Amino acid sequence: MIDPNGIAHIQLTVRDVARSRPFYLMLLHQTLGMTIQYDEPGTFYCIGGRTGVLISQAAPEHRDEPFNQWRIGLHHFCFRLRSREDVVALHDALVKFGTKIIRAPEEGPWAPGYHSILFEDPDGIRIEANFVPGRGNLDVIKDAPL
Repeated sequence: MIDPNGIAHIQLTVRDVARSRPFYLMLLHQTLGMTIQYDEPGTFYCIGGRTGVLISQAAPEHRDEPFNQWRIGLHHFCFRLRSREDVVALHDALVKFGTKIIRAPEEGPWAPGYHSILFEDPDGIRIEANFVPGRGNLDVIKDAPL
């Protein structure tokens, strides 16, 4: 059996990288402290926290299609943060930037102590950030890294 070591990267296709870049620069680099690897026309890529997030340009024939989390494909993705205070600090940065907040920081039923925020990027792609104390639901997996 193969034992994966997390998700290496997530690639998101956006309508216009130039339009989405300020949001992802604020979120990934300025707020979450990820390192910019590529910042070119049509591509913005940051790494940190054992993951990477790549933003790439939609094909011209698809640029007018809205994101729909209920279609086949990505529903949302979630950053795991290190504290409740980090969730609140992220919320404050997002509000200051003018981000559409779907759900302000709150407790959730998904794991003991689950605390999260849900928001959207400029194309409506849903992003969550959470804090779960200890190992959360990973307690069921012996020796799973945090």
